[in-house]
Amino acid sequence: MEEKIVYFDKPGKENTDEVLRIASRRAKELGIKNIVVASTTGATAVKAMDALKGLRVVIVTHSFGFREANTQEFTEENRKLVESKGGTILTAAHAFGGISRSMGQGSIPEAPATYIIGDLVALTLRVFGQGTKVACEIATMATDAGLVRTDEDVIAIAGTGSVAAGRGADAAVVIQPAPSHRFFDTQVKEVLCKPRL
Repeated sequence: MEEKIVYFDKPGKENTDEVLRIASRRAKELGIKNIVVASTTGATAVKAMDALKGLRVVIVTHSFGFREANTQEFTEENRKLVESKGGTILTAAHAFGGISRSMGQGSIPEAPATYIIGDLVALTLRVFGQGTKVACEIATMATDAGLVRTDEDVIAIAGTGSVAAGRGADAAVVIQPAPSHRFFDTQVKEVLCKPRL
């Protein structure tokens, strides 16, 4: 089998429309019904709902308090738009971080210096790009929540979430997901697109 991979010159939101087009086309070709999309503020989620009509779209947000205590970055306006268009929104602890991340990043000064498995997985996947790492993580989170199955391929879409990149989507993979407690059963079957940088 031969299939094209699209490489973007640089990461960022300017790739979002093309990522959604590529994902929609490949989903139709493979008969994939479920798409999982990372979205911080909801801007990418709203675009996904319009671009992926006819597919079941699961939007994965940051957890509450990710950037600032007691706040959610996904706007209420975008939440209403996504839900009105039939999208499902998942807000949960990040699969590769969760409670283990509380031991690092200076949150507990007396915490032992340890390598935490979720961080090792995240850092390893990040060598393929931040969006590719996030795509694997959100597929796991959607599986944990029972929103996608482990015996069906899904397409996961994410992006390089830095301020410089401007968020948006710049990576998509075809993946057979697994729940977090069986993460290493996950199979990335195809890389559809990603930034070269």
